Amino acid sequence: MCGRYSSTRAPEDLTKLFGVTDWRPEETLAPSWNVAPTDRVHAVLERASRDGTEEVRRELRALKWGLVPSWAKDPKVGARMINARVESVHEKPAYRRAFAKRRCLLPADGFFEWEQVKDEATGRTRKQPYFIHPADGQVMAMAGLYEYWRNPEVKDDDDPHAWLLTCTIITTEATDAAGRVHPRMPLALDPEHYDAWLDPGHQDTEDLRALLTQPADGNLRARPVSTAVNNVRNNGAHLLDAVG
Repeated sequence: MCGRYSSTRAPEDLTKLFGVTDWRPEETLAPSWNVAPTDRVHAVLERASRDGTEEVRRELRALKWGLVPSWAKDPKVGARMINARVESVHEKPAYRRAFAKRRCLLPADGFFEWEQVKDEATGRTRKQPYFIHPADGQVMAMAGLYEYWRNPEVKDDDDPHAWLLTCTIITTEATDAAGRVHPRMPLALDPEHYDAWLDPGHQDTEDLRALLTQPADGNLRARPVSTAVNNVRNNGAHLLDAVG
């Protein structure tokens, strides 16, 4: 699974990288070197304008990580739905509608995974965190889905608290640097496929699945980092520093 990642690029940079036309400064998120489930995260998505023109706009939005299906009775289910397996994402009731119409990109510097290692001093097994990232340092455009959940306790549809926007990361079997650490990894999109992936009118399941690739075409690097990242309260660039 992908349960933690780093996302530190400024919204101004993301809008240029992803050709965003609609960004809300009030949704600006601080850089995070330790993004955790239920955090708000930057997401790039496309949807039709609500001004009656039906113009499709590319937006940079702040979404809560952990997808809550529209039919869910309790939004707390989102904490368990941070990843969607690519093998079944188009079939699972929780994800299939979003896969058809509500796809997004989740910008990341890289992601964390943990490997079980034996401590030679104590003989005990512990989890060693690794930071896995594109070798060239470019942004990862992780493949994601987003969904709207209507809060029944808020009567007015125009009230900003009436709607909860959430997302999930699509994962696959891991390979290369990531494969030696964990059996799953996030999928990503190459820049030439951003348009097709984000287009809400593109609903051919097989075509969409064919767009998904390994991050950086599999050209990844993995380095051991401090166990400080294990605590979601810890944050800062030092969490990406290699340890011996």
